[in-house]
Amino acid sequence: MLTDTTIKSTKPKEKPYRLADEKAMYLEVMPNGSKYFRMKYRFEGKEKRLAFGVYPETSLRDARDKRDQARKQLAQGIDPGENRKAMKAAQMADGETFEVVAREWHGKLQANWTPEHAERILRRLEADIFPWLGK
Repeated sequence: MLTDTTIKSTKPKEKPYRLADEKAMYLEVMPNGSKYFRMKYRFEGKEKRLAFGVYPETSLRDARDKRDQARKQLAQGIDPGENRKAMKAAQMADGETFEVVAREWHGKLQANWTPEHAERILRRLEADIFPWLGK
């Protein structure tokens, strides 16, 4: 388990390396000395990673809070990475856009579908509908 003292004392190496925290979160130390909080998770059989911020701008406590929120979303059947993208798209738009609403709709209904069907629907929306309609 990481501590603030451990994080401060880590030194960069030739290649990026990871220091494990708990519950799939880790600190990735880059050769240039930057330190990133990340979490590895699986959603619909695929391994994914989620970034929580750069140390020291993001504290260990904040990163753990973000990790806990992501784990709650996973428990509810929501992909935290896709949810973050949808939220970011919503913030960028003046109001609710079709893409934001469609991604929310997909996120709510994908638990009722097979993983293949959910992926096919999202892929079709991203390839055919969103580019054609725009924001």
